Formats: sequence, structure tokens, C-alpha cells
Amino acid sequence: MAKLVFIRHGQSEWNLSNQFTGWVDVNLSEEGVRQAQNAGALLKKEGIEFDQAYTSVLTRAIKTLHYALEGSDQLWVPETKSWRLNERHYGALQGQNKAEAAEKWGDEQVHIWRRSYDTLPPLLDASDEGSAANDRRYAHLDPKAIPGGENLKVTLERVIPFWEDEIAPKLIDGKNIIIAAHGNSLRALTKYIENISDEDIMDVEMATGEPVVYDLDENLNVVSKKKLN
Repeated sequence: MAKLVFIRHGQSEWNLSNQFTGWVDVNLSEEGVRQAQNAGALLKKEGIEFDQAYTSVLTRAIKTLHYALEGSDQLWVPETKSWRLNERHYGALQGQNKAEAAEKWGDEQVHIWRRSYDTLPPLLDASDEGSAANDRRYAHLDPKAIPGGENLKVTLERVIPFWEDEIAPKLIDGKNIIIAAHGNSLRALTKYIENISDEDIMDVEMATGEPVVYDLDENLNVVSKKKLN
């Protein structure tokens, strides 16, 4: 039976300042570092040994993975970074203060953009200086694959090919996997492996820095699930 662990990155500097982050590469706050280190301590206490680690190409997730692996004496574990595990792209909302956005567009509209399963935020044009099209970590991608904004549905469509091609085969082989990523990319994976409805997934929250541990059978059905805190 394979173990799968999800960790949402620790608090970021923009989480702290209440800004939409998305694909913007923001660092961990001091509290975020502490949360990531604590996640490592919890994993060590649980005695989980990993065969492979995955994370996004964004600093806050990468550092969370490294702190968690270091804290569990497993910094040597092979890791793979993929843009497909990035946070949901918040489009033109990225960088804006959430409270100020609510004042500008109204609480109801911002709530819909944040929590609706299939409603897109205002899109960021590829010509905008803040577009990921200008970031060399995505230079290998077809420009059409670089989003101007995503909802959870689109995020799921982005994440699942990587799950099916890269992660699932290792779990089927009985390998233990850790994924340090983001609230929405992990919610997308949670929806997929737990078969959660479009409506119910909107009530699922991923706490920062708290590992979620799954036991999966050979068909990748969830046998058990628990949160370490």
C-alpha cells in the first residue's frame, strides 16, 4: 500500500499581506518557514519514508518541500518540479489586495471569482509585463499553454495529465510520494482522487503547512486519510 502526502506551502509574504498570488513567485514569510519546518517534524514523528518528491516551479512550494524533507531527514529524496503543480493563475487579480478588489468589484463578484468552480477571473494579457509568458521558467512551453487566468476546473485539467503520466504510476508501484504545492493545485488533486463533486470541492480547504496523508490501494483508491497537526 502506497502513501501519498500533500502539503500546501507555508504562509507566503502575499498571504500575509492579503494579496492574490497565483503564478507570481512570492517567497515564504517567517511564519511560512516555521510552518514548513513543523511539517517536517510531523512527518518525522509519523515515520513516513518517501521515494519521490514533487513540487511546482514556484519558490514558496519548493522551499516548503525542502524544509519538510530536511525536517524528516530526507532531503536526499529525488524531486521533480513541474509547472503543472503551480497555483491557480488568478489572472489580472494577481498582486491586488483582496479587500481592495472587493471594494472595486464588490464582495459577491470577488467571491465568485475566488470560489466558483468554473468561472474565470479577469484575464491577464500575454503582453502584460506581469505575464508568465515573460518568465524564462516557462520558455519551453507552447505560448498557448501559458494561461491568462484559471478557475479550479482549468487548474484540474492542467494538473491531471501530470498526475496520470508521472505520479500515479509510481504510486501503483508502491512508492511513497510527497507533493508540496498550492491550495488550488492540491484541491484539484483532492477532488480527483476522492471523486468529490464540483459543488462540494468548493468547501474543501487546504491548511498551510499541515501534511495530509493518504493510504492508497493498488488501484489508487483511498483506504485512509488523516491530517497531521
